[in-house]
Amino acid sequence: MPPRSSIDATSDRIIAAATAEFARHGIAGARVERIAKAARTGKERVYAYFRSKEELYRFVAGRELAAMAEAVPLDPTDLPGYAGRMHDHATSHPERHRLMMWGQLELPAGETPSDDPVQESLRGKIEQLRKAQGAGHLDPSWEPEDILVFVSQLALSWAGQTGLVPVGAERDAFMAAHRAAIVAAVQRLFPAAAGDASPAAADS
Repeated sequence: MPPRSSIDATSDRIIAAATAEFARHGIAGARVERIAKAARTGKERVYAYFRSKEELYRFVAGRELAAMAEAVPLDPTDLPGYAGRMHDHATSHPERHRLMMWGQLELPAGETPSDDPVQESLRGKIEQLRKAQGAGHLDPSWEPEDILVFVSQLALSWAGQTGLVPVGAERDAFMAAHRAAIVAAVQRLFPAAAGDASPAAADS
């Protein structure tokens, strides 16, 4: 058996290659042969780590979602600020946003394993929102699932809009204006709890 460091290096290369491949081509369009070639290994080594292309995608998507959650932690007491920061991260990392969207479009509904990392993350966020409602930080008349979906969709609304976003010097001002619109929309739906966040925090 090769040294553990060699195994780890191979798996790291596979994961990096798969991340780029899935972001570029989606799940159906991704090719394990290309992943193996980019990782400087054989196709059989990819399948030694991951039983299928879908399993590899789920692992990569969970890893990318964890990185996003670490960079932009959910703050149920300041959803307008959270939405603004989520927008910033998604527009700064468009490949991460594309990779996650492919899963929503292509993975079969109802066939997600119970330990899927994406689903685990969503359940954790829903529970955070439910606890915030119980503590009086959020309007309890909303279903926490609706809050999460509405805030996420607003926050990510400009992440994939390539055709409408100008290039060059106009881009920064354009994106800043639409970021402010996202924050304002979330503020109207789910105002930051009084005493939990300053007005500046919601637009930072």
